[in-house]
Amino acid sequence: MASVNHLKVYDEISQSHLEDQNPRPKTAPRRSSAAVVIIIFTAILLFTLVIILTLVALMLEEPNKGRDPTDSVESIKTICNVTRYPESCFTDLSSLNVSKNLDPESFLNLSLRVSITHLSNLSSSFKSLNDLHSQPALKDCLTLFDDALSRLNDSASAMKAGPGLSKEKISDIQTWISAAVTDQETCNDGLEEMGWTAGDEVKSRARSFKESLSNSLAIAANMQDLVQKFGLTMH
Repeated sequence: MASVNHLKVYDEISQSHLEDQNPRPKTAPRRSSAAVVIIIFTAILLFTLVIILTLVALMLEEPNKGRDPTDSVESIKTICNVTRYPESCFTDLSSLNVSKNLDPESFLNLSLRVSITHLSNLSSSFKSLNDLHSQPALKDCLTLFDDALSRLNDSASAMKAGPGLSKEKISDIQTWISAAVTDQETCNDGLEEMGWTAGDEVKSRARSFKESLSNSLAIAANMQDLVQKFGLTMH
């Protein structure tokens, strides 16, 4: 009996030793209910954020939906935004019924045509004045107007000479338009010195010419930036 007991004890010890050598795999602990709630909440939050961002993107895109980047109205606004008198610029260019796909060079040419038209109207108003021959300052203005018209015609001719605009050509055009601006300002100074008061029609035409001339100069001065906005390059 003693030997049997010794064998039983030995078996128990051996079994215990084997269990220590090969421990049973531990089962993974269950996630707590709090962790599950956090995961669900995070997923809902991310889903909601995606929906909000999508709606915001659609709202931002809606104003531009269907807008043609080559639309004449938008193109004119882009051009006139660089001028000192954007409202008169937009009115003048819009009145010409410009077509789509015009580039900044074409708009500068149109703006010069507008300035030439306003100058011709202003010169005609001065020529019709009764006191033209008795006031030297008025005669001086007509001479200055002729010089300004020559400068503007030089600018228009330069744009027609050769394909595209170069930086050198734009520089020449700016110089000629600036000279026309100087002629206009010299005329105004002479009229102020003599204390001459122009009629409403002459004032209106003088203001139209002044603003159109300023607009033409601004378009020429910003030509390189405008060309880039239209996705083009300066020649």
